[in-house]
Amino acid sequence: MRLPSRPERTELAPGLEISRVVTGLWQVADMERSGQLLDPQAGAQAMAEYAAAGFDTFDMADHYGSAEVITGHLLARPEGRGVRAFTKWCPPPGPMTPQAVREGVQRSLDRMRTERIDLLQFHWWTFEHPGWIDAMTELARLREEGLIAHIGLTNFDTVHLQVLLAEGIPVASNQVCLSLLDRRATGAMSQLCLRHGVKLLAYGTLGGGFLSERWLGADEPAEVSDWSKMKYSRFIREVGGWSALQGVLRAVDHVARRHGVSIANVATRWVLEQPAVAAVIVGARLGEREHRGDNLGLFDFALDEADRAELEAAFAATRPIPGDCGDEYRRPPFLTASGDLSHHLDALPPVWEPRTVTPYEGAKPRQRVDTGSLWEPMAGYSRAVRVGDRILVSGTTATHGSGRLIGAGDAAAQATFILDKIAASLAAVGGRLEDVVRTRVYLTDLDDWRAVCEVHGRYFGEIRPANTLLQVAGLIGAGYKVEIEAEAQL
Repeated sequence: MRLPSRPERTELAPGLEISRVVTGLWQVADMERSGQLLDPQAGAQAMAEYAAAGFDTFDMADHYGSAEVITGHLLARPEGRGVRAFTKWCPPPGPMTPQAVREGVQRSLDRMRTERIDLLQFHWWTFEHPGWIDAMTELARLREEGLIAHIGLTNFDTVHLQVLLAEGIPVASNQVCLSLLDRRATGAMSQLCLRHGVKLLAYGTLGGGFLSERWLGADEPAEVSDWSKMKYSRFIREVGGWSALQGVLRAVDHVARRHGVSIANVATRWVLEQPAVAAVIVGARLGEREHRGDNLGLFDFALDEADRAELEAAFAATRPIPGDCGDEYRRPPFLTASGDLSHHLDALPPVWEPRTVTPYEGAKPRQRVDTGSLWEPMAGYSRAVRVGDRILVSGTTATHGSGRLIGAGDAAAQATFILDKIAASLAAVGGRLEDVVRTRVYLTDLDDWRAVCEVHGRYFGEIRPANTLLQVAGLIGAGYKVEIEAEAQL
């Protein structure tokens, strides 16, 4: 077999041509766990060797140890010309003022020693906090200013990507987990991306290294120490355990032998052949291990119908990963290196602070939530009221802040924003969506019923409150298509 001399290339966005194998630098953080930082010059030299072999596209984040600093040393060298450098901004939820967004981007610009970031990817921990809308709006302005060439997302689910597209935010890509073990992104996410020209950057394609010859027929390790294997061992348990992994490995090995390639090649090629996928992200331990030669084998073969049928048969013996892309960071089961993130999410401050009031002398105190909507003081109502163990949430529209409509013309996008707002209102007074016992949905156009019901099912599919859906003559305000109210019993 004669391997190609260079990896395939693709256009991720206008003017941004990249390698279809992107080198991921998340393991820099793992390598620096002891507190000892990598030598940035040595790290830059290791990256330069990747670039010289055609693997000239790198992915990192503001929290991947010193990855941005190492990349800055490469970009400052002659070998750095033509290198594509992607990073991520992962701020804690809070007010996303123009200054806060600019400072976050400028910090990466300074560390990377560049005047423009090729792709700035945004991560947000909880969609209940609407600051993500403000952050993306400001990132779009910085793109127009020239500090960012293109805007991407990381670990966004389908419904929230749809909100951004309805808002006209120029999203180039979404970075999500996608592998033979985790096929969530091949469904609704891919369909939405294909309709709107958004590309997927796939990580986790080798399941932390478990999708390789090393583990075929091997016993399950008693424990794993590196963060990547800690994370993907959770995925393996979720799909059915070690026996389910072995079933997939046997099928992949059979396909690999037919083509004379490695198990890793087949696993990665399957991901690359998904229609919405622009590139896969393969991690590198700079200066320790590299797999450039094996990765070139990806481009010397293609899967045929018999290959795909054999893999599909192996998939049938596994359990699908539940939920949508990115859910592993926001809801159970938490499939992350550190495991359960509920303590982290529970520690996030509420979006709105409730106010305790007593409406008249001798009355039972109640808690009231105001969100800053211009309608609340004008009409004399609260977004939510808690009396004892009961929480009532007013009819809620997709109004952000003092009056901005989110998702104009898109009923599903409006419903998504509304239900996030309802969840945040409940949280402000100690409630959760799981406490909701009734919802009422009002539509101006009955043709929107299915799209809105599917969003409602995304939030309440396991909770199953009582529900009523009605068509109404109209809602107050141009462009408003949906209004939802909720009742909860703690």
